[in-house]
Amino acid sequence: MDGMPLSMGSLRTLPWYVAGSQVLGVACVVITGVWMGHYRGGYAWDGSAQFNVHPLCMVLGLVFLYGDAVLVYRVFRNETKRSVKILHALLHMIALVISIVGLVAVFDFHSSAKISHMYSLHSWCGMLTFVLFILQWLLGLGFFLFPWASAQLRSWYLPLHVFFGLLLLVMSVGSCLLGITEKLLFSIKETYPRFTSEGVLANTLGLLLVCFGVVVGYVVTREDFRRPPNPEEEALSVHFKTLSEGEIPSSP
Repeated sequence: MDGMPLSMGSLRTLPWYVAGSQVLGVACVVITGVWMGHYRGGYAWDGSAQFNVHPLCMVLGLVFLYGDAVLVYRVFRNETKRSVKILHALLHMIALVISIVGLVAVFDFHSSAKISHMYSLHSWCGMLTFVLFILQWLLGLGFFLFPWASAQLRSWYLPLHVFFGLLLLVMSVGSCLLGITEKLLFSIKETYPRFTSEGVLANTLGLLLVCFGVVVGYVVTREDFRRPPNPEEEALSVHFKTLSEGEIPSSP
């Protein structure tokens, strides 16, 4: 143990952090489903139950699946980078589709109930997060999965992509917290201060969402957990840069 490199010793804890994040993420989705299903009347695509599709889809798409998409570069450390990129983009696409369903549900519900659209801080933050998420996904496809940009431009954009990826997770969790508070005040304003079971459940959901975001953020930002460089991929990158920018490689 004393002779073990620090990074190797630290890597032993990575599966525990990843497993913890999955337990937290699944718990968030399940609790959201129970809250909307048991306390708020279930799920349907018409009537008052249509709104309940919204929080479930947003927690599943823009928090849980989005967080998992962020984690793939730490979980799949030895697979080819191309495969990990495809999985990363695919998880984002699934999260996007689910989120669109959630947005359509809430807009349809507001229209049917004659409720104004986009008037609350929750809706503003949520829509900003969604728009930035689409932009981030499209830029990621253009720069990395189907790279049209030069290696120099990709190298410049990569830190921004990583930063905004984590920022969007924070914004997603924050928007959910605003939505939870708004829903509780609309639905159980009179009984909420008396620690009703629905209020306690929703507050627990909020704490679990924060914990999920913290664990994912910790795993992604910890240097020991970074994906190790692959010599073969590095060589291909050098040759791609040579072809795209006309540079002469220092080695074959």
